[in-house]
Amino acid sequence: MKTISIVSQKGGAGKTTLAIHLAVAASHAGMNTAIVDLDPQASSTKWADRRQTALPVVISAHASRLSHVLETARSEGGELAIIDTAPHSDNAALEAARMADVVLVPCRPSILDLEAISNSLDIAKLAHKPATVILNAIAPSGSEADEAEEAITQLGGEACPIRLVHRVAYARALVYGQAAQEYEPHGKAAQEIKALHKFVCAHYHICTTSQKGKKHEQIRRRA
Repeated sequence: MKTISIVSQKGGAGKTTLAIHLAVAASHAGMNTAIVDLDPQASSTKWADRRQTALPVVISAHASRLSHVLETARSEGGELAIIDTAPHSDNAALEAARMADVVLVPCRPSILDLEAISNSLDIAKLAHKPATVILNAIAPSGSEADEAEEAITQLGGEACPIRLVHRVAYARALVYGQAAQEYEPHGKAAQEIKALHKFVCAHYHICTTSQKGKKHEQIRRRA
């Protein structure tokens, strides 16, 4: 089972949105996928409560139980786990990074967010795991994103070539327990997530074509 940790020490960076959208993309691609929600605010879990389908499964857990939860998911046929971490929680984020194959760091293109990603990148380094920064909620035009990417590089980070634009579909979909690719299947947000999922899979060898179209076996939700 592959594991992705979504880490950002700053609140509002888009961790839950990224976790949900990547999990839905992976599930649609045929991977038995679970989101492990470590955030006390339980945003991913509340999204699952509004959802009309059981997949991807969302498991609410405490960081101290993370290894047990991941092992249970693996034993029940899980192929991908995406860990949604809480902000301002170094110990939990470090544990999540250690358990992961890769760390994804969502970051808005503002000076406050860019200043905060150093801590998140340091967590990945301490865990000896590769990390990629994903620019989120960028303006649809202008040089802001290019300038942010340059700043990320100067901080020693790797910026993902796929950027997520600030679009209404991302927020509206969550209200209905959906992801943007379900809310507007042919919309620009759906295209962005498809491209991002393809990049993550290829860059980190997370999924294979043989897994696409496989029949799901639901991972039981455990607290």
